[in-house]
Amino acid sequence: MPWLSLSSPEPLSQSIDASTVAPLNRKRPSAVLSLLSIALFLPFIFCTFVYWQVNRETGQIYSNIESIPSRPAALVFGAGVGSSEARDRVLAAVALYKSAKVKKLIMTGDNGEIYYNEPVAMKRQALELGVPSSDVICDYAGFRTYDSLYRARDIFELNSLILVSQRFHLPRALYIARNLGLNAIGFCADRSSYGDMARWYDLREFGAAQAAWLDILSKRKPRYLGAKEPVFPSQN
Repeated sequence: MPWLSLSSPEPLSQSIDASTVAPLNRKRPSAVLSLLSIALFLPFIFCTFVYWQVNRETGQIYSNIESIPSRPAALVFGAGVGSSEARDRVLAAVALYKSAKVKKLIMTGDNGEIYYNEPVAMKRQALELGVPSSDVICDYAGFRTYDSLYRARDIFELNSLILVSQRFHLPRALYIARNLGLNAIGFCADRSSYGDMARWYDLREFGAAQAAWLDILSKRKPRYLGAKEPVFPSQN
């Protein structure tokens, strides 16, 4: 019967075209990359949330000197000696003083080098603008915003303050003040455009917000404290 074939079947290996074989599963690298992306993205989400938390403190920032409530003292944050930012802060603080919104000005800033002294430079400007020397106090250890506010509370024994700085800085300062138990409001010292530095300040605040959050969480103490120097000793 010629139509029957008694020969062995063709080997399987010879009957399969290699080009038709499905490729190996290549999804594993994609899954690893996805997990890695999530792992990198989550810290960014968290940092953004912290930045938002810190910068919510905008409701107590005043630009109009007539509408700002009075406080016993103004805390004027230091900036680079001779900078427009420092000059504008002093001008704003002196305006508060001459409008009887505050009785004392506390100039706080960096005095970490022999020939660099932010508080003294700001005090000199305030004196030139007619503020009596007895009403201007220098805090020489305000190396950071957190240090300045901590020392205002624990060294100068102030609980109620007007914080004087630019708008980019005030939300963080108010956040720290609130968490240190201070009754603080902000007075905006923006009198110049500050050029390209304005964009840098906004970017810097993202990292500074994380540092402020960590300072509050850890209850960090300032670099220097020292003996108490109450601004209003007769009230104690």
